Amino acid sequence: MFNFDMIKIFKMNFLKKLLKFIAILLVLIFIGGWLYSRTYYPNYDGELEIENISDEVTVFFDKNGVPHINAKNQRDAYVALGYVHAQDRLWQMELIRRIAPGRLAEVFGKDLLKTDVFFAGLGIEEAAEKAIIALDKDSDAYLMSMAYLDGVNQYIKNEKTPLEFTLVGLEKEEYTLKDIYNVFGYMSFSFAVAHKTDPLLTEIKEKLGDAYFNELMSAYEQNLTINKTDIQPIKAELSNAVSSLIDKLPVSPFIGSNSWVIAPEKTKNGKVLFANDPHIAFAQPSVWYQNHIKTPDYEIYGYNIALMPFPLLGHNRDYAYGLTMLANDDLNFYIEENNPNNENEYKTSNGYKAYDLISKTIKIKDEADTTFTVKVSKHGPIMNGLILHLKDDRPIAMHWLYTQLENKMLSVSHGISHATSLADFRNHVSKIHAPGLNVMYGDAKDNIAWFSAAKLYEIRDSVSTKTYLNGASGKDEILEILPFDENPQAINPKIKYVYSANHQPDSVRGKLIPGYYQPKDRSKRIVELLEAKNDFTKEDVANMIYDVKSATVSEIAKKLIASIDKRTLSLSQKQAITSLKTWDGTYSKDAVAPTIYNRFLYEFLENTYKDEIGDSFDLFINSQLQDQVLPNQVNRTNSVWWDNVLTKNKIETKTEIITKSFLEAFSFLENQLGANIESWHWKRVISLEHEHAIGKTGGILRKIFNVGPFETIGGNEVINNQIFKLDSTGVYKITAGPSTRRVIDFSDIENSLSILPTGQSGNVFSKHYNDQAQKYVDGEFVKMSLNEANIKQSENVLVLRPKN
Repeated sequence: MFNFDMIKIFKMNFLKKLLKFIAILLVLIFIGGWLYSRTYYPNYDGELEIENISDEVTVFFDKNGVPHINAKNQRDAYVALGYVHAQDRLWQMELIRRIAPGRLAEVFGKDLLKTDVFFAGLGIEEAAEKAIIALDKDSDAYLMSMAYLDGVNQYIKNEKTPLEFTLVGLEKEEYTLKDIYNVFGYMSFSFAVAHKTDPLLTEIKEKLGDAYFNELMSAYEQNLTINKTDIQPIKAELSNAVSSLIDKLPVSPFIGSNSWVIAPEKTKNGKVLFANDPHIAFAQPSVWYQNHIKTPDYEIYGYNIALMPFPLLGHNRDYAYGLTMLANDDLNFYIEENNPNNENEYKTSNGYKAYDLISKTIKIKDEADTTFTVKVSKHGPIMNGLILHLKDDRPIAMHWLYTQLENKMLSVSHGISHATSLADFRNHVSKIHAPGLNVMYGDAKDNIAWFSAAKLYEIRDSVSTKTYLNGASGKDEILEILPFDENPQAINPKIKYVYSANHQPDSVRGKLIPGYYQPKDRSKRIVELLEAKNDFTKEDVANMIYDVKSATVSEIAKKLIASIDKRTLSLSQKQAITSLKTWDGTYSKDAVAPTIYNRFLYEFLENTYKDEIGDSFDLFINSQLQDQVLPNQVNRTNSVWWDNVLTKNKIETKTEIITKSFLEAFSFLENQLGANIESWHWKRVISLEHEHAIGKTGGILRKIFNVGPFETIGGNEVINNQIFKLDSTGVYKITAGPSTRRVIDFSDIENSLSILPTGQSGNVFSKHYNDQAQKYVDGEFVKMSLNEANIKQSENVLVLRPKN
């Protein structure tokens, strides 16, 4: 008994010691892990020695992590900007520089091979090389860009490798000017719409006929909001494939935007108010990197894309500028005709000409390299070799103005951020060739302006650039690039405001500019609000930029309801109709009508179009084309689209299609959300999560790297544009929206307002990784400070000293 007790005591003592040891070990592991993680933290204070600066540079990081860079000269400032930009966003820089040259599979493996082949063949790299050769190497644009790259590369050489590089087994590489141009190229392509729409429309015309095609095309002539100028005169493999490739990108595609600038006559304080919120796909980190540069001869508070030395959005004490997507048609497809005796030659109006043949090699992680050849005609690369499994036997060339015309985008981005007057700003904007942009402007001298900035062109009247063109005849070529003076634009218009929401710009030479413009929803709502008063304040504009009331959906809903056969509806179904009928178009969290409307809309589109469009249905219903067509289609009593071509011995009517759609939507929502209609709140079906390229893999990495999910307000095509895809699931995951919201008040320029979707830093260990995320979804703002005294009170100060 005694021995048994002794053994028992021994075991208990041993167990206690073991548990104590394990506890100590866990604490040590935790402390060690914490100490190790500290090595990944961005360096927001202290002193560093760096090369190639001539004097001390002081960087004040404000409470939102924005660097305020004080330097004695601009070159030193741009070295510092490159350094601090890299420490917060190096992983983002790495991803975005790899898209255009086709280097994503090198990081993520064979799943990105198709994307790499596609982008590598577009000609962006070749266009970059030409642009760099033509650059003035003595220009400030070149010299400051090289200073910025020097700062980035010094960070790469001297500082800790970001965690993401380690997780994917990637070595750091220095950056070059070509990488900057490749980012310009990717940005330009992501703004284009034709690559998703033209092949689809061509397929509809060729397979279904003119009646179907013409009903869709009529949407481009009706229900338009025209941005007035002061200048007085299917089974579409290509569309589906390009859309799928874009969806797989680990960085954010550019989509649309809002902006408006209010003249002093319509503001309470008698100074210009400027608003801008570019719409870009959500991701983590956020697209824009805020920074404030101040030297004795220069100041700008800018928003930079990863690896961009100069801000595309910015302001200072003198002027503010921003942008939205113009959506003009700068990309066309030509059907080439091969020489029947030599597949490496194609027909032109002057006889056969040899394709240029460009060899490309794609490196694939853990796989052998793959090499392919790009065929290039005078119009551009042949897409058949870049889109795998493209079944169209005709050689289809992509003619893209970005690669066809002289590229001055580096000097443009420098120029608009260094403009000395409205006239100087306009001169730099006039050099933009692609992507087409609405460039917005306001200044302290009470000027407001809007410029449609692109190289617009003329083509013969009988040709539609929304379908494939004839590459062999010579008759479908661009006839003339129009002078910028003829582009739609407005300076200090009589209405006392300028605005843009990606809608149709005014005509040039008596014709509307071909493009892929958004329907009038957002633009109509912006005008409604701007016309309502003449005493706008900064707070009014901040509320307006977060507005979630649609100017059109309530009318569309009423027109759909009017066509429902109500004779056999249940009381619950009638209650759902009443909810829609009384809806004012507001997408609030607890609203029921948006939930009903969006499911009803999906069923309506499926029953109207899927029988004819087939495999391209998902692409079509989430396209700008469908957005334009919808108001027209709900108004048509007779339409070729109403008939379900899959049913025999029957021609469906509008009433039958819409009634069927409503009943199916109601049944779906009952199964999804329950029988109590009043509980069908919008917040139950919509959510926002900012996905990181590594967080997309799920599990613990999702929790570490992704930000969200969040409940939010808004929906498609309201001012607070929360963009989601319609699909069969009835769950709406927001994929894009305002990439920032900016409100600049020239009566209080030192305290203008801004917000980012997540945070300033892309470093998961930074306290600024997601510190703006909840504020963003709640419609709150933080200050963009220009006040020197306030800035110098920052807790975090990093001093960069010249090395040796």
